[in-house]
Amino acid sequence: MKILASDKIAEIGLKMLRDAGFEADMKTGLLEEELIKIIPEYDALIVRSDTKVTPKIIEAGKNLKIIGRAGVGVDNVDLPTATKNGVIVVNSPEGNTVAAAEHTWAMLLSMARSIPQAHGKLKTGVWDKKSFKGVEVLNKTLGVVGLGKIGRRVASYALGMGMNVIAYDPFVTDDYAKSLGVEKKSVEEIFKTADFITFHIPKTKETLNMVNAESLAKMKKGVRIVNVARGGIINENDLVAALKSGQVAAAALDVFEKEPLPTDSPLLGVDNLVVTPHLGASTIEAQVNVAIDVVEQIIEVLKGGAARSAVNIPSMKPELIAPVKPFMSLAEKLGSIASQIVTGAISKVEVNYCGEVAENNVSPLTTTVLKGLLAPIMDVTVNFVNAPLIAKERGIEVVETTSNEARDFASLISVKVTSSKGQREVGGTVFAGLGDRLVSIDGYRVDAVPVGYMLILSNIDKPGMIGKVGTFLGEHKINIASMDVGRIKVGEKAVMVLSVDSAVSDDVLNKITKLDGISGATLVTLTR
Repeated sequence: MKILASDKIAEIGLKMLRDAGFEADMKTGLLEEELIKIIPEYDALIVRSDTKVTPKIIEAGKNLKIIGRAGVGVDNVDLPTATKNGVIVVNSPEGNTVAAAEHTWAMLLSMARSIPQAHGKLKTGVWDKKSFKGVEVLNKTLGVVGLGKIGRRVASYALGMGMNVIAYDPFVTDDYAKSLGVEKKSVEEIFKTADFITFHIPKTKETLNMVNAESLAKMKKGVRIVNVARGGIINENDLVAALKSGQVAAAALDVFEKEPLPTDSPLLGVDNLVVTPHLGASTIEAQVNVAIDVVEQIIEVLKGGAARSAVNIPSMKPELIAPVKPFMSLAEKLGSIASQIVTGAISKVEVNYCGEVAENNVSPLTTTVLKGLLAPIMDVTVNFVNAPLIAKERGIEVVETTSNEARDFASLISVKVTSSKGQREVGGTVFAGLGDRLVSIDGYRVDAVPVGYMLILSNIDKPGMIGKVGTFLGEHKINIASMDVGRIKVGEKAVMVLSVDSAVSDDVLNKITKLDGISGATLVTLTR
């Protein structure tokens, strides 16, 4: 088999391929039409960020089995086309962890001691000891926002430096944080008490402009901020104002709202700011690590094994999937519903299989439940390969049980999720010819098709509730496709499940909970 590296990778990666018995070529700087001409003879393609793996290239790769991205992001690979053509796409999500964590600390210490500023002045021939009085990190409080792989490593470095470490991560339990030697806090508490704050989170709708004029004003006066995560988390204009006023004593940024950083950016006119041009992953070791990681996966896949970091195709064995395939869709939907109705950090997931489904190896279904459970709350692509690993890293206990009896159904799958704020449980089955059904929520019997937008309400079982809800939604131009009510005792608590034709805004959800008899409202979004 033949492997092509169309971007420059560490030589050790090519040597590994050749030692494994493959033919490996490195041809860089190819135009799309040039790559299209030669790709048919290759079984695997390795790229970094320069090569854009377009649909035309993938479709021309008649023998292509796997594309390896030596790095984290796969924006330069057309995933839908790869998936359609049965080409596995893998990346190296951990290869630059150390590089990013160490760069964070390099930035933090440089900022604390004004090293770049002192260096620049001395290089001009000026010996100035008085203008650069730094601060020590010993016994200071570091706030770590995001306890992923990089955040955890940054926290461990801080503990080694004698700092007190507090952390915010909505998907990490208190016990897991304690096991790392850090104390879990709300982001508001971190902003209020930390001397240093470092960010290790993705840029999402929720984190965009997380640091702005309002949040900066709530921070401890003289705070020092580091961002080696994503541009856009910090509002740059608001940060400049806080740096000039002294509310923020100093900051260090490796990432920016717009890259390359414009030459007229106000950031460049602030003296108490350290900046670097997105160097978080730029180490010799990181480049070697990502090459080795991707090459190992390519070798494994071409020899008939599974990729550990596939981003588009499940690696579960076909012979295990076949007997439980009718339940795969249901399992993922149950995981997704459970994830969207529970609040707090998830610590345990219990999946119970009853009846005919329990007669098979249900491990692929449990993996599928985890995929559905984690996808709505993670900042990375969750697939059948990495879902169990992510659950383990997050300290989530996974319990799988089976029973021969399913009471009212031929087969029943129940998913119970325990979080820091309680438990939620959903159950479902598959009806022959009718498909997936949601049949229970927290012990209340329902009958709903799990698809599209589902509005789940907690209410009191009393006359007029259905009409009240229907009228309210009608007034807000939300059309109801179907409705089902589950109750245990007349006149007590009940659950209402409505399939609606459009999304329901947070404002409408808040308003509906103010209706007499309604105590909770959650919008669940599922693929159609």
